[in-house]
Amino acid sequence: MLRSRSSVDRSTTEWGGRIMLALIATGLGYGAVSHSYAYSIRRSAPERAHRLAPGDGRITALLSEQRSGTEATAADRAAADRVARMALSQDATAVSAAATLGINAALGNATGQARRWFNYAQRLSRRDLRTQLWFIEDSVTRNDIPGALHHYDIALRTSRVANDLLLPVLSAAISTPEVRAAMVDKLSSHPIWTASFIGFAAVEGPDPQATAQLFRALPASVLISDDARAVLLDRLVRAGKLGEAWDFYQSVHPGVRRDQSRDADFIANPSAPSLFDWNAINDDSVTATIQRGASGGVATFEAVQTAGGVALRQAQMLPPGNYTLMGQSSEIAQPAGSRPYWSLSCANGQELSRIDLPDSVQMTGRFGGRFRVPAGCPLQYLQLIVRPSDVSAGVRGQIDNVQIAPVN
Repeated sequence: MLRSRSSVDRSTTEWGGRIMLALIATGLGYGAVSHSYAYSIRRSAPERAHRLAPGDGRITALLSEQRSGTEATAADRAAADRVARMALSQDATAVSAAATLGINAALGNATGQARRWFNYAQRLSRRDLRTQLWFIEDSVTRNDIPGALHHYDIALRTSRVANDLLLPVLSAAISTPEVRAAMVDKLSSHPIWTASFIGFAAVEGPDPQATAQLFRALPASVLISDDARAVLLDRLVRAGKLGEAWDFYQSVHPGVRRDQSRDADFIANPSAPSLFDWNAINDDSVTATIQRGASGGVATFEAVQTAGGVALRQAQMLPPGNYTLMGQSSEIAQPAGSRPYWSLSCANGQELSRIDLPDSVQMTGRFGGRFRVPAGCPLQYLQLIVRPSDVSAGVRGQIDNVQIAPVN
């Protein structure tokens, strides 16, 4: 049956409406997808993102940031300013645009205008790294050290890339006593980047002596890892800063004396021993361990047949004079000529003394000897040397205690 004309007109109208709604939905869907994609590439390709979403102030702001980069010409910066102002007209909270205007003003020596833009950016957000960098530079120019550290703190707490950028600068700045004193105050407040800074300064800081002075000045509540201490102390020794190295070690171990070796009973338990602590050496030739108990400890060592080398080592800073080395070993059973021995040598390799260990059945393993430290030998190394042995079981034994002391 034929439909009436009104029915056909109504049907056409309905379909027309449906088609229009579909077109609108498709357009809206495309716009949503386009904008979503633009936002996803806004940092890697801000120009393309801006073409896809020209009305988004945040994306426009990032385009202004790109156009005011380090290689920008005066014309580039003028264009960046225009784009930044457009971004702020689209979104008054586009902090990156305000920072762009501030940087370009600063480069044009319009300091007052730069400060106004950066103050505006700071009110919008403390997460813009360029804003914090400008405030750091401005504070340094005015010799405002606390102010500079305040903005270092903000940047290191809010930017994922700030550590790589700012820790090298900050660890170099502590060579200046005024900065070092201010850093003590700042680190005493336990900012979240404390451990990162301490680790970086210990390992890579350009002035290990200044780093040691900073660490010594910090209160006990600021934790410095054994790793950081050991690395820094080793760097001081390698740099020839022996006095500073000893002072730093002594600040961590009150009561230690330069004219004695340390930890005679192997009780100390640093997670990362420094040069001045006992170091058990493990390589293809010798295996050594320090085993600690509730009432004391022992150092054990072993080597396979015909293998030998250094088993234990501890650096000394004995002043010139006469000394004794005494101690006790156990579980050593070797023929003469194959028994381990203690060696004390200057850092330049000059051997000062060699004291053989007896079989443990002799004198209950007690050993001892005398030696003299000459002038011109400020750093020495006490080492337990395992001689190669033809005994099929190889060499094994333990040191129950050992001590260097001055001869009165």
